[in-house]
Amino acid sequence: MSYKLGILDQSPIFPGASAFDALQQTINLAKHAEEWGYTRFWVSEHHHAEQLAGSSPEVLISYLLAQTKSIRVGSGGVMLQHYSPYKVAENFHVLSNLSPGRVDLGIGKAPGGLPLSTKALQFGTVNDGKDFEERLSFLQEIIENSVNESHPLAGIQATPLPSEKPKMFLLGASTDSARLAAELGIAYVFARFINSNETVLEDAAHIYQSIYPTGSFKVSVSVIAAPSQQEAEQLTGDRKIVKVHLKSGRSVTVQTLAQAEIFGKQSGEPYEIEEQDSDIIAGTPSYVKEVLANLHEKHGVDEFILHSPILKETERFRSFRLLSPLQLALSEEKHVTSQN
Repeated sequence: MSYKLGILDQSPIFPGASAFDALQQTINLAKHAEEWGYTRFWVSEHHHAEQLAGSSPEVLISYLLAQTKSIRVGSGGVMLQHYSPYKVAENFHVLSNLSPGRVDLGIGKAPGGLPLSTKALQFGTVNDGKDFEERLSFLQEIIENSVNESHPLAGIQATPLPSEKPKMFLLGASTDSARLAAELGIAYVFARFINSNETVLEDAAHIYQSIYPTGSFKVSVSVIAAPSQQEAEQLTGDRKIVKVHLKSGRSVTVQTLAQAEIFGKQSGEPYEIEEQDSDIIAGTPSYVKEVLANLHEKHGVDEFILHSPILKETERFRSFRLLSPLQLALSEEKHVTSQN
């Protein structure tokens, strides 16, 4: 394949299961992802979420690094609006010292939860979440150990300094995020599973690559693979992307209509709710591979980060296995052999 594959795992809590079960499934999936040839394994950050167990990616990353040997492990992503860039850098420098060359620092702009959890995360601080670009730029300077001499914190270092720095990624679903990543010289991951608008994806790729032609443009996609097209489509169901548009101009993606109503009410401002088709790539491994190959060619994608919305443990695990680089390579080999 001319592109790489990674996994984004949100540690879903399946019906009848517990958070302990969900985290054990994440650990098991990370181990197998390494065996299957995936490039990286990322965990997400969600707060006050009954269906997701991943609220602290830094803690989970440290455990996953200890349970694996070679695969890159990282955050998809740390919600920087809530945190001190300096503390984030310290956390990932410690991780990078524990496992040099294997740590990814993915940064997200979203709140990662409802307004109540955002208030809780920012409680007691002067943070209002509106200085994201400044925070991201400062974080990059700390990671690079290059804080400008004119900065009020000139001379600061996030110790312990690692021999190999964590690799930074900006996660987003807009052209603005793509532009910011390009201007800072950071790898960019377009979240297609959040925004499936093909025009926005095309524009984001063009903007990023025109400003930063040597950069890394990745796309996170929602995929479901099964032995047959029919089963894959059945597993897809009638899933939607649910967005809350606030009067202030901010838009947030949530999982369900119920969450959208709660978010809107907790925001304290007028809002509108929009449902969009989720545009899950569902089918046999060969079909999914064909779609990814087309996206790779059209947008210059060098890696896809796979997200699976399947709510059944066995079928979700099987989907990642069927799409693994090792499995796809074996399928290619069989196809070539059958032709000769």
